[in-house]
Amino acid sequence: MERIFAKLRIAAGVKRTDHGRFQPRLHDLRHSAAVHRLVAWYRKGADVQSLLIKLSAYLGHVDIAATQKYLAWTPELRQQANARFARYALGGHND
Repeated sequence: MERIFAKLRIAAGVKRTDHGRFQPRLHDLRHSAAVHRLVAWYRKGADVQSLLIKLSAYLGHVDIAATQKYLAWTPELRQQANARFARYALGGHND
């Protein structure tokens, strides 16, 4: 699958331009999907802490710590988490 993905990536002209060590990999799609799911839950006002357990199981991780290491701290994720914390800190609801 990795070789097929690499060929498709090359054919589509998808490549990193930041001089990173690896070109986009099939495994990177798992990371992206997990982060997008987390952002969607924040936007929806969902209980992210309880849903992380489900995300962890879906990804096949044995514990939540493995999933937490797996998630990239993107600007959009940071914005959603900060907004939720600000509402909480200001005495608002956490939804």
